[in-house]
Amino acid sequence: MKIITWNCNMAFRKKFHEILKLKPDLLVLQEVEYKEKLEIALQETGYDQILWFGRNMHKGVAVISFKKLGLKLHRNYNDEFEYIIPLRMRVNDKKINLFCIWAMPHESERAKDYVGQIFGAINFYKSKIKETCILIGDFNSNAIWDKKKRVGNHSDVVDILNQYGIRSIYHLRKKCRHGEEQDPTLYLLKKKEKPYHMDYCFASKELISNRTAIQIGKFEDWIKLSDHMPVIVENIKVK
Repeated sequence: MKIITWNCNMAFRKKFHEILKLKPDLLVLQEVEYKEKLEIALQETGYDQILWFGRNMHKGVAVISFKKLGLKLHRNYNDEFEYIIPLRMRVNDKKINLFCIWAMPHESERAKDYVGQIFGAINFYKSKIKETCILIGDFNSNAIWDKKKRVGNHSDVVDILNQYGIRSIYHLRKKCRHGEEQDPTLYLLKKKEKPYHMDYCFASKELISNRTAIQIGKFEDWIKLSDHMPVIVENIKVK
């Protein structure tokens, strides 16, 4: 199974041809326009399902499947963590909890901004995290900012997930620590001299095999379309 996450920096309907060349089974998108526009733009692509979440019609989260996965929002979705969206999906006979993430500022408490939102959501959805799951998206976070005052920092999130056997596929494959990444996923203001690693795919160990691979899009290929590079995860173990 191939999953791609990409903060497309809006106007996805004008950009989708490039990402579809990568032949994803599942797309997790941030800063993407509302569902009706996506349905019109993608009507000839053979997609199976589109789910969209957000308040700004131009900048929400979309999940688009190109195979039958039966995606459904979990009934205990808590909109306090508005853009950390818990979905259920089934691949072959395997049930997976899919958390689609776009970490955002908190409306009233700065300590709960960005990774603080993820930390809170992980604790709220603990029973689902304990099951087979994937957490994927734009975390807006890195261990280099651990000293900022949060209810939980990046390393706290990594540690909690590790307790449940959930690992970052990038760090597993690249054999590096958080904060030491060599492949940027964001170029701030689209400037090559301002690179950061902010987008991740974490997965339960039973979904990761020796064949599971991860690739980060190259600056030269994607910067005209977005300040974020797509994160491409292949051969998620679903059999």
